[in-house]
Amino acid sequence: MNLRVLLSLMFACFCAASASAEIKPEVILEGLKCPTGVAVQPETGTVYVAESAASQVIRVVDGKAQVAVKDFPQDEYGKGPTYRMGPLGVAFLDKDHMVISDGSQKDGEEVVRVYHVDEIGDGGVSADSGKQTNPLAAEGEMPGEGNFYAVAVDEDAIYVTSNGDDKKGWIARCPLEKDGLGKLERFIATKESVDVDAPAAIAMSPRREIVVGQMGEISDAKDSLLTFYNQKSKDLMLSLPTDLYDIVALAYSPETGRLYALDYSWADPKQGGLYRLDAVRRDGKQAIKATKLLDLDQPTAMAFNADGELFITQFANGDGKVEGTAPATGKLLKIGEGL
Repeated sequence: MNLRVLLSLMFACFCAASASAEIKPEVILEGLKCPTGVAVQPETGTVYVAESAASQVIRVVDGKAQVAVKDFPQDEYGKGPTYRMGPLGVAFLDKDHMVISDGSQKDGEEVVRVYHVDEIGDGGVSADSGKQTNPLAAEGEMPGEGNFYAVAVDEDAIYVTSNGDDKKGWIARCPLEKDGLGKLERFIATKESVDVDAPAAIAMSPRREIVVGQMGEISDAKDSLLTFYNQKSKDLMLSLPTDLYDIVALAYSPETGRLYALDYSWADPKQGGLYRLDAVRRDGKQAIKATKLLDLDQPTAMAFNADGELFITQFANGDGKVEGTAPATGKLLKIGEGL
C-alpha cells in the first residue's frame, strides 16, 4: 500500500469539518477528588469514573455517585502541584468486565485490574477483589513500570500507557486468553520511535491501529504528538505534531468517526480544552489541524456512549485555589450528541 493511500485510510475517520456550534456541557457530578478516567458500560450506558485521589472508582446511579471499587492504595504524582493517585484509567472489555489501570503503588508494583460488574453491589467491592495482571518489575537496567495512565481495549488485548522508564516510554500489552488474562509485557517503546516523552492518551482506531497521544514535557512547549502503531508489527505508522501542550485523552465519535483530544496544558491550565483533530495538508504534507471546541480546566479523560454523547472528567483546580494533594474540585461533564 502506498503512503498516500495509507494516510487516506488512517485519517478517513476524522476528515475536516466545520467548527461545531457553541458547546454547553452539563455538569453530571462535582466535588470529585482528581478524577482521571471515565468509561461507559456497554448496553446499560452506566458511566464509571476513576476518582483517583479518593482511591476509588465510582459510577453514576440516578444522577448520584455510587462507589463501585474502593480501598485502592495511594501514591503521588506531579511537579508543583503534586496530586494523590489511585486508580487511573477505566475501560470495558464487554458489558460484564471492567478494566482499571493502576497508579496507586510504586513503579514496578502497579498492575492492571479486571472486575466482573455483576459482582459489584451497592457498597462496592475492594480493589484487591478483582483479577490482576503481573506487575512490570525492574529488569537489569530497566526500571519498574508504573503510572498506567490510560487504557484501551481491543478484541484480543488490553493496552496501557506507562510512565516508569522515561527513556523508553512504554506501551504495555496484556493478551486476553480463554482462561483470563495473559502476561502483561512491555510492548512498544514509544520514545525510541518519536524522541518525545510520556505516552499518555491511548485509543484504538476503527481500523484497529493503536493510537497514542504522546504528551511530551510538562512545560510550556506545544510538543504533543499524535501517533499510530501497527498492533502486529509494533511499527510506527505515522507521527504528527498537534500544536497542543499535553494530550491526555483521545476518543473517536461513534456517530461521526471524528477524532477528539483533550489538552491538559499542565504549565498553563487556561489553555486546556477539548479539540477536534482534522486531517489537512500543509506545505504538501499530511498534517493535523487542532480546532478548539471548548475551554476546560485541567481535563483528564473522556469517553463516548453509544448515542454519541461525550463524558469528560476534569480536575477543575487550575487556579490552585484549593490546596493539597486531593482537592475536591473535580467534575464529570456531559456534552450532548453532535460531535
